[in-house]
Amino acid sequence: MRVTCLMFLCLGALLTAGLLGGCSPEHHRRGVDERATAIVEGTQRDALGRQEPFTIDQPADLLRRRLLLGQGLPTAGPASLGADYLDEIEHWPEKGFRTTPAEIDPASLPAKDTPLCLTLNEALQVAAANNREYQARKEELYRAALGLDLERDAFANTFTGALDASYSTQLQSGTARQDAASGNSLGWSRRLMNGASFTGLFALDLARLLTLDRASAYGVLGDLSVNVPMLRGSGRHIVTEPLTQAERNVLYAAYAWERYKRTLAVRVASEYLSVLQQLDQVRNAEENYRQLILAGRRAQRLAESGRLPEIQVDQARQDELRARDRWISAQQAYAQRLDGFKGVLGLPTDAVIELEREELERLAETTRQALAHVTTLEPGQASARGPAGAIGSAGPRPGVSAGAAVELDAPTREGGGPYELDPTEAVTIALEHRLDLRTAQGRVFDAQRRVVVAADRLRSDLRLAGGGSAGGRRGLGSGASGDAPFRPDLGFYDAGLVLDPALERSAEAADYRDSYIRLDQVVRSVQELEDSIKLEIRSELRGLLQARESLRIQATAVRLAERRVASTELFLQAGRAEIRDVLEAQEALVNARDALSAALVDYRVAELELQRDMGVLEVDEKGLWHEYLPQ
Repeated sequence: MRVTCLMFLCLGALLTAGLLGGCSPEHHRRGVDERATAIVEGTQRDALGRQEPFTIDQPADLLRRRLLLGQGLPTAGPASLGADYLDEIEHWPEKGFRTTPAEIDPASLPAKDTPLCLTLNEALQVAAANNREYQARKEELYRAALGLDLERDAFANTFTGALDASYSTQLQSGTARQDAASGNSLGWSRRLMNGASFTGLFALDLARLLTLDRASAYGVLGDLSVNVPMLRGSGRHIVTEPLTQAERNVLYAAYAWERYKRTLAVRVASEYLSVLQQLDQVRNAEENYRQLILAGRRAQRLAESGRLPEIQVDQARQDELRARDRWISAQQAYAQRLDGFKGVLGLPTDAVIELEREELERLAETTRQALAHVTTLEPGQASARGPAGAIGSAGPRPGVSAGAAVELDAPTREGGGPYELDPTEAVTIALEHRLDLRTAQGRVFDAQRRVVVAADRLRSDLRLAGGGSAGGRRGLGSGASGDAPFRPDLGFYDAGLVLDPALERSAEAADYRDSYIRLDQVVRSVQELEDSIKLEIRSELRGLLQARESLRIQATAVRLAERRVASTELFLQAGRAEIRDVLEAQEALVNARDALSAALVDYRVAELELQRDMGVLEVDEKGLWHEYLPQ
């Protein structure tokens, strides 16, 4: 009796300590983070061949927050700065977590009245840290890892425990009967991957009558049961199907996040260059406005000397006003485009930032080197402000009769840039590397497994069930019933077979037939995506060739426009041209410069989009890309 009571007290103390103490919310959160992060990193290593640091916690020194604080921008409330600026509400589980702002070095705060200049590489990194959709995609991958962690837990040992104490009073004919009881139980369950499941229970009870003869009794119970499917629901491939699907969901989420990183990088680069292109248009419009002011002054002097009709002075004045309107419109369009780009980066739209203007000039230099046979941009010249030379002829070729038959040279891939690949080669690369195609192909295998699982549900259900129980329990009202010791030699044991002969499987039969329909649908989705990829790649190669030809044409157009402006100025001074000729030449020049700037951006963006859609543009966790080298 003493030994049993001692065991009872020890187990009760253990359970009491567990129930009163337990694990803190922080302990659970950290445990989940560790397991989910390990799953994600393992999936990256196995599926992508590389492993990157992964966390869904954003850094405290986000540029968005530093801009709001450093530039003194207006905010709607604490949430504008982040969750850690929120006040703790009542019953907050982890004091200080997500409610205590991390310290930010004042030296890292942007100056209030000075624009923050971002290079293209910096913009890529800012987007990776601040873009909200980027963060949401990371969290989707994390949630997929949580789902896999839960599915793994279904095949782990599971322990449960309970401690209960109760007291009762029963009034009968002027007398009172009082009982007290205490029970401790520890349960265990385990499911194997072949479908077998085990459950066990061990309990210690103590019941005591507090009145009358003050009798007491203890109870010790041991119970174990097993259930093994023999037909339906048996087999590792059936039992572990939810686990298998959870593993593949993590893989698909990793593919989706990786592809989104590439999509975002190309989008940031495209928007960055588009903003600079718009800024170049502002400068072109400004220069055009200055030139037309000068042209108007010259026209006025010529009119005063009687060398130019007054009507032509008015024409110059009208073009000057149109140039001013164009200049103002270009400024506003630039400001609007820049604000939109801030949104892509995840920054406040009222933040004072600017982009590195030299990026467009470096692009012009890079393009000049890659397409040296197409166009040569003068070193040190503002972004695409005019080539020193260009492919093509401005007039008839020497030695060719004006009446000779015209032969047109169709554009070809010959002499193109490094990414102007053969369409078959580019499509083959895309089909090998596109992660969304891998996901679609994986879903075909998922659908095939669903057919197998649906077919299994049509089978008869035969289960082997067994169990054993020894001892007994005691509770309120059983204090005088005597002890119930744990006696395996006096226990109760049973075993049997349970058969469901599958006489009714209508719903399962419909689901089985539907699984084939879903398989066919998934197969068609793969075919559709494959054709879509081929169309994308072939279209982008055509677009790349067109952008290169446009660059060639616009380079020639700028050279001709500059020569036209110079010659009409001379003719005007000599009295052999009208002011309208000068104005039209100046208008043609600004249009040609804008078109050449756009052609440069279009060609570069086309290269990035082709790499993205071939699936070969790699982007690291910081948002920086590593371009594909075709050679």
